[in-house]
Amino acid sequence: MSLAINDTAPDFQAETTEGKIGFHDWIGNSWAVLFSHPKDFTPVCTTELGYMAKIKPEFDKRGVKIIGLSVDPVDRHAGWASDIKETQGTAPNFPMIADTDYTVSKLYGMLPAAVSGDPTMRTPADNQTVRNVFVIGPDKKIKLILVYPMTTGRNFDEVLRVIDSLQLTAKHRVATPANWKQGEDVIIAGSVSDDEARTIYPNGWTAPKPYIRIVPQPEA
Repeated sequence: MSLAINDTAPDFQAETTEGKIGFHDWIGNSWAVLFSHPKDFTPVCTTELGYMAKIKPEFDKRGVKIIGLSVDPVDRHAGWASDIKETQGTAPNFPMIADTDYTVSKLYGMLPAAVSGDPTMRTPADNQTVRNVFVIGPDKKIKLILVYPMTTGRNFDEVLRVIDSLQLTAKHRVATPANWKQGEDVIIAGSVSDDEARTIYPNGWTAPKPYIRIVPQPEA
């Protein structure tokens, strides 16, 4: 199954380190980040989970829930959490899905439908495609998909930056330019006519070209 931006995020039931969940019910009216890992006790993912735990308050401030996934069982997740705390300083403080039957990985297009068998017998290389980040809105639609190789740690500061843009542009008819950060100028969306824009932005805008209409970031 191939997923794209604006598709409905597949719902599922799963065992996690914080009990069984129904994914859509767990999201509720929040935003959510689902990020996946090919195997427990892998070095790059160990650093990622520790960093994500450290910056979880930033996601909390934005009303974003975090959930991780690995194909290994819950008891292995618990052992891995100890290693993460020891080496990274912070243990995961969010649920981790135990995708032992590969259901979620298959639903989200991270593993082929034919994959089966004991997950503990698979190597990280067998699951190397389980390295995705999905940002999901309160409407349960996929807003962002990132796919990383096993050898490159993910940039979760960038995920926060994108969430800031997603939340702003969901509320206001604007777009954010390259490398935009919270508080910087934005671009009036192309769907807004100049007549509409004059009503919304009575102080006008800067336009280096007619199709590039720059305004200060709207109030939240």
